[in-house]
Amino acid sequence: MTLVGFMAIAVPAAAQTHGSHPHGTGTHPATPYAGLEQRPIKALSDQQIADLRAGRGMGLALPAELNGYPGPVHVIELADALRLTDEQRSRAKTLFEEMKAETIPLGEQIIAEETALDRLFADQTITPAMLTVATGRIALVQGELRAAHLRYHLTMRDILSPNQIALYDDKRGYRRR
Repeated sequence: MTLVGFMAIAVPAAAQTHGSHPHGTGTHPATPYAGLEQRPIKALSDQQIADLRAGRGMGLALPAELNGYPGPVHVIELADALRLTDEQRSRAKTLFEEMKAETIPLGEQIIAEETALDRLFADQTITPAMLTVATGRIALVQGELRAAHLRYHLTMRDILSPNQIALYDDKRGYRRR
């Protein structure tokens, strides 16, 4: 998927994942964004910030996960059911730690870039040129984050046998065609 394609999916999804919020009061009807103006970073929910800081996948690797490319964290969770060898367990844990070491700094970078963009709007100092630069930086880091998560799914698949992958899919409830 191209970076533009990713952004077409990620940006609206991020805007919609704001959790529950109280409906409007008084004479003004509630809008889907009511209450979000109180967020420290308007484009990110508390859960998204926590996920980015923890290196969680947030669905970024779904094309891999749902097409027979297991992720390290879920392989570790299912280690006994998959009958992983000691070597496979060790490799899965190493991959997971490497993935976190790579994705946590990217998540922090996204948070910083979103904070900067939010500040430009809050201070009312944004210009079209600044907007282009700021959103371009965010998109680039989001693409790097997604690629990182997907890469670890690729590598994890090489560690498992076809039978383990089929069992993984079954344990995760996936019914591929």
